[in-house]
Amino acid sequence: MTTPTTGRRAANVALWALQVVVAGFFVMSAVSKFANAEPSASTFEAIGWGDWFRYFVGVLEVAGAVALFVPRLAGVAGLAFAGLAVCATLTEVFVSGGSVVLPLVLLALCAVIAWGRRESTARLWAQVAGA
Repeated sequence: MTTPTTGRRAANVALWALQVVVAGFFVMSAVSKFANAEPSASTFEAIGWGDWFRYFVGVLEVAGAVALFVPRLAGVAGLAFAGLAVCATLTEVFVSGGSVVLPLVLLALCAVIAWGRRESTARLWAQVAGA
């Protein structure tokens, strides 16, 4: 029989594993942006905001991946990555015409992280709002 403590511990371990996987994906995605690899290069070219925007998104991806390993920031990073995934989905639909499957899967995974780490996000928000 599973006790509440054991269930919470298992959920925490599962969330950490998911955070590692998502962080790894976003680091690999950032590397492709820094290397100007396809399809990243043509997608950002189609957006039309120049190379600075591709590098900016890559930096955000690396920063978010690091934040996924900081317990206090993991929920916020999940939220930020969910927003990034929404933007990626919209870009696929309206700019590059590619598949939306990957960004939607990432959106779901990031939403799970954000939801699972919502208590730490609430504590962080309370600290920031109280400061």
